[in-house]
Amino acid sequence: MRITVLAGGVGGSRFVGGLREEVRRRAEAGGEPASIDVVVNTGDDLWLAGVRLMPDFDSLLYALAGVNDTERGWGRAGETERVAAELREWGVGWPWFTLGDLDLGTHLARTAWLREGLTPTEVGERLQRRWELGVRLRPATDTEVDTHVEVADPDELDGVRSLHFQEWWTRYRAALPALAFRQRNIEHARPAPGVVEALLGADAVLLAPSNPVVSIGTILAIPGIRETLAETHAPVVGVSPIIGGRVVRGMADACLTAIGVDTDAAAVARHYGSRARGGILDGWLVDETDAPAAASLAEAGFATRAVPLWMRDLDASARLAGDALDLAADLATGLAAGAAD
Repeated sequence: MRITVLAGGVGGSRFVGGLREEVRRRAEAGGEPASIDVVVNTGDDLWLAGVRLMPDFDSLLYALAGVNDTERGWGRAGETERVAAELREWGVGWPWFTLGDLDLGTHLARTAWLREGLTPTEVGERLQRRWELGVRLRPATDTEVDTHVEVADPDELDGVRSLHFQEWWTRYRAALPALAFRQRNIEHARPAPGVVEALLGADAVLLAPSNPVVSIGTILAIPGIRETLAETHAPVVGVSPIIGGRVVRGMADACLTAIGVDTDAAAVARHYGSRARGGILDGWLVDETDAPAAASLAEAGFATRAVPLWMRDLDASARLAGDALDLAADLATGLAAGAAD
């Protein structure tokens, strides 16, 4: 079985970790072995202090390698910050955006390889050789499409100021109301090598419960991705990042508000759209607290199931991944029966 996941950030890391565990357990129980490809958001990437950062890719890399800082939720475990302190003394970088020493080692290696002429995909392959991840991580694109956020600023001539997403997210904690999100150079981007093939060759495509606007949304904005999702024969199943009208983690509600989407599981599903009606989803998992929305979502073309969504530990994450796979399998059976008719 071939599984392809679209993911970004901590929610994506937890879901993919649970998926890897669920696949392992099913194989040990005599089930079909599976491969997992993860298409990772690159819109959060940036140049800082002369090095290239890929926060979502590294979050997935560290989490799957088991070297992530589970208490802070980002970066490496056992981290020190001597270099960051020295950079602050020199006035280099952002004083409110701390790079740990171990994390900085990753960024230096990445930057060195990029300057040697490697692509982000090739760099990602090198980084993954260090640990046995059990999945393959793929940057969504090799083109730099860093996300910027437009906010109101009366001191600017046009009344608008543009911030890199990381400044808006980390420094201001998304407290400045966003007017728009712009992925620079997105119109010239193309899916990274292997991404289209991973989507077309999949038996199941899963959308992790990542930020619908700046994580999954950025992946979908890359020319060719939506078209490929429309073409793939695999069922496309998404997991809601909203439980009971609240974001699971982070400040995705601020992003949703900026694009006029309610912080609501059903609203996010409709934002993605049903594939039967020109969108991208065949199935949608909501939390049990949002079960009342299932009927209206079914009428809108989404095969919807209400299951526990909280990924509090590995077992819960694995169960959620299993629910997504089960829904995809049931949808695949239905699609096959429809094709036979």
